[in-house]
Amino acid sequence: MAGKQQRQHRISRLLVEHRVTNQGQLTELLAADGVSVTQATVSRDLEELGAIKVRVPGGDTVYAIPELPREQVSPQDHLRRVLGDWLVEVDRSGDLVVLRTPPGSAHVVASAIDRNGLDNVVGTVAGDDTLLVIAREGWGSSVAEQLQQLAGLAG
Repeated sequence: MAGKQQRQHRISRLLVEHRVTNQGQLTELLAADGVSVTQATVSRDLEELGAIKVRVPGGDTVYAIPELPREQVSPQDHLRRVLGDWLVEVDRSGDLVVLRTPPGSAHVVASAIDRNGLDNVVGTVAGDDTLLVIAREGWGSSVAEQLQQLAGLAG
């Protein structure tokens, strides 16, 4: 039986790897991963992890964890998946890159960008469906193009 920390780590990983729409689905994914828990335990774990439901393209809502520790850098393919799922538009003004997402998803995209540690990104500020990516001076165009490419959007 996995301890609480190991179980919550597995839950975090499953939320990144799968579009988890409900607690029953998460319980089944954990069971397939060898972790037997009740839905009440999953509910408590999601609460402690700060998981929230966000709307994804197609209208479904899935669980996501908006903030993970800064030191936990996500791999490039995770950022590509997040941007591919949730980024709908990229615009730029100087070294400020404006990204648009479906309602309620901007913070998830911002967190993925922050955790990825892109070289010329100073940081992000997220609202509900819009986020601002602050690029290093002179790098706005490059950052905008990089985010568009990762998202699979035509430049």
